[in-house]
Amino acid sequence: MQVILIQDVNNLGGVNELVTVKNGYGRNYLIPSKLAIEASPSNLKMMEEKKKQQAKKEVKLMAELNSVITVLKAGALKLGAKTGTSGKIFGSVTSVQIARAIKEQKGYEIDRRRISILDEVKELGTFKASIDFGNGNETEVEFEVIAE
Repeated sequence: MQVILIQDVNNLGGVNELVTVKNGYGRNYLIPSKLAIEASPSNLKMMEEKKKQQAKKEVKLMAELNSVITVLKAGALKLGAKTGTSGKIFGSVTSVQIARAIKEQKGYEIDRRRISILDEVKELGTFKASIDFGNGNETEVEFEVIAE
């Protein structure tokens, strides 16, 4: 029996995937549990249409993501920090401060959990942070720590 999965099923397949299962498993478990639907010709057409729409959505999302990455790489962010007489800052720069600076200076709101600082920032200067957008899309952003 062939079924189209509506949800991810462990050890079987992902959403909108056509799989072959035993008749009892499909009829008695997958379909009543709303995990799958029968692979009729009309349902197969619906699955193909959903795949096309998903592909279009991904292309649009990638274009948006590339424009965000180019804006972020355009120039270094400026972060103000309180410093002592020797040029060392009090505390350190955090991902929250970088996310706030991106929102104020570049106009994009990025979740602080996606930002990871490559080096420990304890003094004035230029440093790099990595932003992970998911699906293997990652970029590095330069930021400059200046005295307030």
